[in-house]
Amino acid sequence: MSKKARLILAMVIIEAFLAGIWWYLARYGMANPDRVTADFQAVVGQTMGMAMGGLLGIGFILFLVAARNDRKDAQNKTRG
Repeated sequence: MSKKARLILAMVIIEAFLAGIWWYLARYGMANPDRVTADFQAVVGQTMGMAMGGLLGIGFILFLVAARNDRKDAQNKTRG
């Protein structure tokens, strides 16, 4: 499995985990309005959105690095 494929798989798993946390917190806020602050949904949305977006940005940069490393590995295999 190439480094790009492993990175994509890892990013999908991590993003799905974060989406699950986001879903849990959103449902918790709806189910318990008396136990959370009035701006709970907005804060959770901003925080989780920023975390997922930041991770996706880092993942894009890592994808470019993994693609470069895959190309280097393929060139080295053909040489030696």
